Amino acid sequence: MTNAAVRVRPKSQARAAPFAAKRAEIERNLSDQVAAALGREIVRGVHAPGSQLPNAAEMCARFKVSRTALREAYSLLSAKALIAARPKTGTRVRPRQEWNLFDPDVLAWHLQSEPTGAFIADLFVLRQMTEPAAAALAAQSRARPTIDRIAEAYARMERFKDGSGELIEADLDFHMGILGATGNPFLTALGGLIHASLQCTFRFSWEGAARIHDSRLHQHGAILEAIRAGEPEAASERMRELLSDSLEDVRVFLAKRRARTKG
Repeated sequence: MTNAAVRVRPKSQARAAPFAAKRAEIERNLSDQVAAALGREIVRGVHAPGSQLPNAAEMCARFKVSRTALREAYSLLSAKALIAARPKTGTRVRPRQEWNLFDPDVLAWHLQSEPTGAFIADLFVLRQMTEPAAAALAAQSRARPTIDRIAEAYARMERFKDGSGELIEADLDFHMGILGATGNPFLTALGGLIHASLQCTFRFSWEGAARIHDSRLHQHGAILEAIRAGEPEAASERMRELLSDSLEDVRVFLAKRRARTKG
């Protein structure tokens, strides 16, 4: 082998490397798109729990992707416990109770797919179990940096109450600040997991985030004051009242939307 031949191979490999990396990136993007499309269909009931997905050839043709991209999409959905592949029986949708509802994508797909009142109510059950207790713990700790964070978020809620600014982000920061104020890493992590659900339910409870009701704003202020004053029981009770009233706001919004759809 000549020295020239030895030098040519690294150059060709160097030219091929960016192409291979780009191809891999395209495959990953396609896999993500297919996983999202199928995930939304599964949570909407297009593919019912227990049903078998179409064979690989049909799916590849439908989405215009390679079998490699499809396998990666299925791997993503399997990790979220939405589907399971079995030898000789194909790929089936898993029972709903096995789905990983704490996965941010699975939550987002539910909330993008016309969530039912029952689904929203279940989300609020989780919030009622955690947020009043978190408010009480925040009042007990009374850590100045976290109280300042909650207060700053509330100030932004007041400023943007008519929907003129980042109202939803301010309300999210308020609730996430309370979870973080507990100093409990599990509660803080839980806040991150349900971030998508909070964002969506805030939009529902404020009728599309056009504005926040003055009464809801005042309820947030009462929670802040109870935490600042170091009153755990009051902080917990004010949070419980806010969540109960907010759930009713969501129910009213969903009822109005159903009426508009039927009309």
